[in-house]
Amino acid sequence: MTFKVGVGKSDFEALRTSNNYYVDKTDLIYELIEETDNQVTLFTRPRRFGKTLMMSMLSNFFSIRKESSNLFEGLKITEHKEFCSKWMNQYPVLFISFKDAEADEFATAYDKLKNTIADLCKSVSDLAGESAVNPADVQIFEELMFNKASDAQVQSSFKTIMRMMHSVYGRKVILLIDEYDVPLAKASEEDTKANNYYASMLDVIKGIMSCSLKDNEFLEFAVVTGCLRIAKESLFTGANNFASYSVLDEDFSGYFGFSKNEVDAILTAADRHDRADVIKEWYDGYVFGNSYVYCPWDVMNYMSALKKRKNAKPKNYWKSTSHNGILFSFVERTDFDVAEKFETLLNGGMITQSISDELTYDTLHTSEDHLWSVLLMTGYITKANPGEEGEHVSLKIPNKEIATIFEDTVVLYFKNTADTSKLHNLIAAFWEGDEAEATRLISDLLWYTISYNDYHEDYYHAFLAGIFTGRGYHVESNKEKGLGRPDILLKDKRNRRAIIIEAKKSEKEADMDTDCDAAIRQIITKKYAEGLYGYTQVCCYGISFFQKQAKVKKL
Repeated sequence: MTFKVGVGKSDFEALRTSNNYYVDKTDLIYELIEETDNQVTLFTRPRRFGKTLMMSMLSNFFSIRKESSNLFEGLKITEHKEFCSKWMNQYPVLFISFKDAEADEFATAYDKLKNTIADLCKSVSDLAGESAVNPADVQIFEELMFNKASDAQVQSSFKTIMRMMHSVYGRKVILLIDEYDVPLAKASEEDTKANNYYASMLDVIKGIMSCSLKDNEFLEFAVVTGCLRIAKESLFTGANNFASYSVLDEDFSGYFGFSKNEVDAILTAADRHDRADVIKEWYDGYVFGNSYVYCPWDVMNYMSALKKRKNAKPKNYWKSTSHNGILFSFVERTDFDVAEKFETLLNGGMITQSISDELTYDTLHTSEDHLWSVLLMTGYITKANPGEEGEHVSLKIPNKEIATIFEDTVVLYFKNTADTSKLHNLIAAFWEGDEAEATRLISDLLWYTISYNDYHEDYYHAFLAGIFTGRGYHVESNKEKGLGRPDILLKDKRNRRAIIIEAKKSEKEADMDTDCDAAIRQIITKKYAEGLYGYTQVCCYGISFFQKQAKVKKL
């Protein structure tokens, strides 16, 4: 069979009917029913770890409104024949996602939530025409569908639809709520900007959850997914047999993300075992419970790239799909001394922190422990020791992909917090050809930023670019010039002058002088200054870096 990758497909039916490669996670269904007795199950995982695809799988398996045997043909769940006969396509299912219910202000976010509920009603609009349904429910249902419902009707909307389903099918309803905490996460973020609508959104979500999950006689069971478990707000108070499984829990740990064996099978199907080490370095390393897992979003994106381009290089697919503001808000906090911990992590080391998986969005920023917990739950760091238990947990950066996000955050922090007087004096030293002063000032700037021992040259390039960007100059980084690409080209067109910088990372302090000379030779041999016609002053510098030290030499 031709290896076919479906990037971004979170609809189980679409994935299966298009013959895309599917990593079989269907045994989760059996374990959920046969090995637990949970009326409400909450799965919390970072974004892009397969939560929505899992929920779509559950919907397709249980829904009485579907015929799904062909979708599950050949998958593990079908080995449980008696179970499938009892459960497959035997229950009404209500499946909704809150992923789009976010906005900068409450009114818009609430409108989006109501639109999501209206779309849900449209998807089951045939229920309103069934004679078994109470006319009063039909009236409320139509008001929900046409976006005319009251706040109280919105909060009880799921129960209304479930009652209608129960009337039509004579069976209790399976409720699936995906990304339940997205509205709260966005509201919490906006609260830090003084928009202050977290309490209002919390009231709405709490009302929906209470009506749907507490003493609901039409509920067979519910599965809810999100990034964090909301604790103190008591969204789930009163839910019978409630169970929560986070990245800290061993149960269900293998169903989110890809195991090594699963990635090996993907590589076999694609005939690309030559990329196994690269994929491991970039996308492996997460620890859920006692299981090591790869990020599935990244693996499948990279496999898709390899199918198009044989020598495609790995890149950071994750950062463009997830909001990384939490990292920056953490590192810029002056009341938390996290610089040394960031350096330890960026060096590949471990830190030990008190961790909790019961968090609240309105108190995320109130303590350092809370913020480390959020970074763990959202995938920016992971457990270092799979078997470790207890409140205090050893933490590390999982892989190269996440390390690049940390690096980007550090560079951004430097740009926003660097001493402007030092930057002004440094640029002046470059124009004046003062090697000693430039060396001193760059080393000072490095000393007060977060750095680590194994930075590659790209970090130092970004560091230098950050010095010049936004200072009134035209800055080019790694653009074609002469026979190659200088690391930094700065143009001051008004004064007809330019600076060319080639940077090297030294392996040891004793090599810094030699590496500066090598950088200068590269500027000469690659003819980086050619093409700068009309510029009356062109200053060329070789700079070597070793950890937090710099050495500057002028051509």
